Amino acid sequence: MDADLSEAIRKGVDRAKKNLVRVNIKSHTIPHEVMGRYGAGQVILKPAASGTGIIAGGVVRAVMEVAGVHNILTKCIGSSNPHNLIRAAMEGLSRLRDQDESNARRDEINAKRKE
Repeated sequence: MDADLSEAIRKGVDRAKKNLVRVNIKSHTIPHEVMGRYGAGQVILKPAASGTGIIAGGVVRAVMEVAGVHNILTKCIGSSNPHNLIRAAMEGLSRLRDQDESNARRDEINAKRKE
């Protein structure tokens, strides 16, 4: 029985490591407003001033804490299904870009247009 349990834990850890996502955080908040969608669940993520804290409910708060965001405003729209809200929040966090990334992408697109 213990061998089955340790094997299940090992497999779970391996799957989790494969699905890690890098989150762009700027001074303990997100760099810009973004909306994450999954199924009927939608989550709006807005940057907040220092000292605001995590203004989020339930599962979205847990996602923000684990991601390392300390100041953020969120609003859940549509479905209140926790599975959809977690995936919507993760989708929103994965869509965040910092200014350097955006500028590099814009320069790349403009260079292709000139060709």
